Amino acid sequence: MENSGKSPIEITFLGTGTSIGVPVIACNCLVCKSGDARDKRFRTSAIVRVDNQSIVIDCGPDFRFQMLKQNVEDIDAVIFTHEHRDHIAGLDDIRAFNYILNKNIPIYGSKNVMEAIQTEFPYIFSESRYFGAPQLTIHEITNEVFSIGETSIQPVQVLHNKLPVFGYRIGDLTYITDASQIPEAEKPKIMGSKVLVLNALRNSKHISHLSLGEALALIEELEPERAYLTHISHFLGLHTEVEKKLPSNVHLAYDNLIVEV
Repeated sequence: MENSGKSPIEITFLGTGTSIGVPVIACNCLVCKSGDARDKRFRTSAIVRVDNQSIVIDCGPDFRFQMLKQNVEDIDAVIFTHEHRDHIAGLDDIRAFNYILNKNIPIYGSKNVMEAIQTEFPYIFSESRYFGAPQLTIHEITNEVFSIGETSIQPVQVLHNKLPVFGYRIGDLTYITDASQIPEAEKPKIMGSKVLVLNALRNSKHISHLSLGEALALIEELEPERAYLTHISHFLGLHTEVEKKLPSNVHLAYDNLIVEV
């Protein structure tokens, strides 16, 4: 899949932490008490800038802080990987863009995601719409290529234990989070990526997330030029210590990291 690229692709990691973030409330471990900014992780999210557009992947409970931290003044769309709250709970904060830019924000996700959003935020979709509710344009997607403006996006369906989750291939970038397994039929969509973002929760096996070892094995199989690990828990270890053990083309992502593809 070629970069649609009138401009290069740039991904900013807005958050690289697991569902409870890092540091964890009330935890006194070395990671949670670390003074290294790279060990402070908001819930997982990213913004991809391509074709003069800014496309957000997931807006969890830290969305407002992430937008302010990056001084984001406009977004063109939000695409969701799945319906868990650490990936959708910040949806209400989109309304700030509605007010200031005077436009609806398109959102894209599977049928399951859209049903969950309507359940979690019923006031957004009420027939007598609550004044001040976010103004959204809903786009339900399947496991087929779709477009946002001039940008073509290929969903990559992975499994989060038994829950189907979408990763996304945008040009030479593939972004996958909350995966425990990538079906064989989906792997060809990833092959040839220059940059692969993949989740790596902790060192030991987990029922619904890749461990570090499993993520590294997949990276070796899929052969991206570079790979960045995200959706990281405090159990993985200190950023500086883990980074030393990784292959030369693999890095731990961290909040506010910007990568050009």
